[in-house]
Amino acid sequence: MIECLFYEKTDSMSVRCNLCPHHCAIPEGKRGLCRARMNRGGILYSLVYGRPAGFQADPIEKKPLYHFLPGSQALSFGTLGCNLTCLHCQNHDLSGGMPKGGEMVDPGTVIAIAKENGCESIAFTYNEPSIFYEYMLDIAKLAKKAGLRTVMVSNGYISKEPLSELCPFLDAANIDLKAFDEAFYRDVCGGSLKPVLDTLVSLRKAGVHLEVTNLLIPGKNDSPEGITALIHWAARRLGTDVPLHFSAFRPMHKMLDVQSTPKEKILWACRKAKAEGMHYPYSGNIAIGGFSDTFCPGCGGVVIDRSGFQGESLLVGGKCSCGETISGQF
Repeated sequence: MIECLFYEKTDSMSVRCNLCPHHCAIPEGKRGLCRARMNRGGILYSLVYGRPAGFQADPIEKKPLYHFLPGSQALSFGTLGCNLTCLHCQNHDLSGGMPKGGEMVDPGTVIAIAKENGCESIAFTYNEPSIFYEYMLDIAKLAKKAGLRTVMVSNGYISKEPLSELCPFLDAANIDLKAFDEAFYRDVCGGSLKPVLDTLVSLRKAGVHLEVTNLLIPGKNDSPEGITALIHWAARRLGTDVPLHFSAFRPMHKMLDVQSTPKEKILWACRKAKAEGMHYPYSGNIAIGGFSDTFCPGCGGVVIDRSGFQGESLLVGGKCSCGETISGQF
């Protein structure tokens, strides 16, 4: 175990964690809501540093990142625990797990594994990366020196100071904007909306390549008004060149009684985003003609041709043959 960053003592034996907006008050011998940070003797320790829950070389498109090194492989891993309690969690076996030791894998070994597998980047994913913040930061610093890119796939529920310290070592992020609805965040996710919006704006301002995913759950966050509000906010605050992925929900975890998202709803959301000026709306985990490939906002031609999780870039120097620059890192 190593001592955590971003916490303060509130008395001789109690601490307050400031890593995320929960600001958990943690008595001696107890853990924060994420279950990954524990107070022992008035010192807050990470229980997940160096404790990855397996590695997998994935296509970068699977994160999903469509405008970041298309066709490349990312070494992906997570740990156990999460700082939200989403009723529809698709990785609840990891996010709901209780960290309790395991084989130690130091940051240098992670870099070596990435290189051995021909990966161009390391993706912090599967569960919420911010809860293994210290591990992520140390790996990201080494990756920068080793010529590897770093990717964070996150719920965006992180405080401003730790995010600011991480950004110089982060190349790309996909943030799950779960809904444009405070009640949804409170009742379904156990969090709040504003900190996530703040994270999105901060990443954009820091120059981190940003893509956004919105999982549409029937009857929960898929109203035309809610989707439109999310699109309008993204266009205004993030820019029309930020890729926006609308993904389909499948019954999972504590929402087994909710139907899968109809293909037509994903198609409507993509068309609405396009009509509202977003250059790069995508159909996420459902293949829908016209919203899987990347099209040039200038001439309308295909510039990245995708089949499943593989993308073939037709760009030259990040530009379409018509001369239009496509947003992203290629």
